[in-house]
Amino acid sequence: MAPSATSSPGIGIANLPNQRHKIVTQRGANFTLMVCGESGLGKTTFVNTLFTTGIKEHKNHVKRHSEQLDKTVKIEITKAELEEKLFKVQLTVIDTPGFGDYVNNRNNWDPIIEFLDDQHESFMRQEQQPTREGKIDMRVHACLYFIRPTGHTLSALDVEVMKRLGSRVNLIPVIAKADTLTPKDLAEFKQKVRDVIVAQNIHIYSCPIESEEESTTARNQDIMSAMPFAVIGSIDTVNTTDGRTVIGREYSWGVAEVENDEHCDFKKLRSLLIRTHMLDLISTTEETHYETYRQGQMETRKFGDPKVKNYDNPKFREEEDMLRKRFTDQVKSEENRFRQWEQQLIAERDRLNKDLETQHAQIKSLESDLESLYQQQNRGTIRR
Repeated sequence: MAPSATSSPGIGIANLPNQRHKIVTQRGANFTLMVCGESGLGKTTFVNTLFTTGIKEHKNHVKRHSEQLDKTVKIEITKAELEEKLFKVQLTVIDTPGFGDYVNNRNNWDPIIEFLDDQHESFMRQEQQPTREGKIDMRVHACLYFIRPTGHTLSALDVEVMKRLGSRVNLIPVIAKADTLTPKDLAEFKQKVRDVIVAQNIHIYSCPIESEEESTTARNQDIMSAMPFAVIGSIDTVNTTDGRTVIGREYSWGVAEVENDEHCDFKKLRSLLIRTHMLDLISTTEETHYETYRQGQMETRKFGDPKVKNYDNPKFREEEDMLRKRFTDQVKSEENRFRQWEQQLIAERDRLNKDLETQHAQIKSLESDLESLYQQQNRGTIRR
């Protein structure tokens, strides 16, 4: 018998969301954001603009060029605590300096992919422990992939990396420095990027569109229609010609405003990341990407088995290739030395054999002479 639905104004069921709100407010939230792309696209400036504070420090260009000699992508982790209206968010920003900065960028994405998988692996390991309190969760909830504003299309490196990222994290493509393109060129560039994403079957994040409220549905449609987001990063305040003080960049022809929808998609991207869909980004990471990784690992591994490492650091791979080449050269050198030694031994053996044959011939000659002497001596004795 199905239970009958009853309602009463005095039960207090409607207070459950308020209780949940208090719990969430006390616990706060963890949010991990990764920014990926070539150097010089304004990733650090964008992060500081997004959270209206100096979370990340700008790189020293002298040290950046000296570090390029390592030819490897690094993973930089920056942590900060943000508080707004007594609600705290433990923010973690993951940067990938060195990505795409070299002539040969083959396998340049390996450290990034390995980092994403390692965070799922670490969380899965912690869930398998008898005591699961105090788990450290560094799973990446959103990855902003910065695209160079060339006006043409995605590069081969962009396509390869976005394919791999889209299957592991909520991938959000971002066109950097949108103020360097005219509105017409920017619209055409966006369409070219969308066409490549569809043609290459690249999985990007798509927020829920439909909602019970028409205004929310329209807002979600407006946000997703701007994908890929064209952004302008700046933490400077400038004055416009009409006397307003805004955050933006000042040029000889005017001001490019960061928070102006006619100039860029910064407000839409900020709304997607923070104001409207942060919870969906977190839940998608938990329910889709983490579960996909967990299921794949449990199908191929026994409980407690270590993860199989398929990643080689490009720097170590280069050193390994050099050592392998050096070893091969040494082996060839030793083989040549042994071959020469063998030839010398064969020549010495032939010489000794010839000497032995000569001595043997001399002995035979002496034996023949001795035999002749014996015969002559015997003849002389018989005559007497």
